[in-house]
Amino acid sequence: MDIKELERLAREIRLRDLQAVFEAGAGHIGGEMSVIDILTALYFRVLKIWPDQPKNPERDRFVLSKGHTACALYVTLAKRGFIPEEEISTFLRPHSRLNGHPNCNKVPGVETNTGPLGHGLPVSVGMAKAAKLSGAKYHTYVVTGDGEMQEGSNWEAIMAAAQFKLDNLTLIIDHNRFQQGASLYDTNDLAPLRPKLEAFNWEVTEINGNAMNEVVPALEHRGSRPHCIVAHTNKGHGISFMQDRVDWHHRVPSKEQYEIAIAELSEAL
Repeated sequence: MDIKELERLAREIRLRDLQAVFEAGAGHIGGEMSVIDILTALYFRVLKIWPDQPKNPERDRFVLSKGHTACALYVTLAKRGFIPEEEISTFLRPHSRLNGHPNCNKVPGVETNTGPLGHGLPVSVGMAKAAKLSGAKYHTYVVTGDGEMQEGSNWEAIMAAAQFKLDNLTLIIDHNRFQQGASLYDTNDLAPLRPKLEAFNWEVTEINGNAMNEVVPALEHRGSRPHCIVAHTNKGHGISFMQDRVDWHHRVPSKEQYEIAIAELSEAL
């Protein structure tokens, strides 16, 4: 899929994600909008995966460590054919398998349960190390939030990945500058992230994480060290009144706001 097609598909995923969150009456829509370009590029261009064989041992692994943005992942999985598209309307409903955080025992295409922050990257390091030990050729990708990088477990995993020379691991940090309740700057400012990661002997690429022409080549890059992509994104990307607003971390639009957002996203199609 080329860049233009990926951009169009990302807009469709944003629209469906907005609808699902509004219908469910809950969701982490700000961080979902910021990460959708990355998810789209991964699932429709980069990942070696087979929706009809979700446990194929040769598949690439993807872990959404910022599991609270699960709805964006579900919509992407549905578009890719892992689950029925009509199932998205069951998000957060009683007895639905589409919970507020991804569950690998319920949803095809989900590699591990996430939600508690600081767990996805350590698990991904384990996956990448397992590939090295077994001679498997799969690549492991993991997306974290920037606020999540305040977790000490992540830095232990970063140190281990460098020690084990895991060139089959790509970390993408969704650097939208906001976390629950406050900006990253006002909470525990880790920026700039690049020199900290380079100090652990990681290769680091900085991109506009909402620009598909930058996202794709960064994800496709291969080197001789663990690779981190610091993806500078906008919280609430694509919806004017949500962009760069901390209050849209976990919030549902009113009917009037929803109609405005639908119009903006539909016009972008």
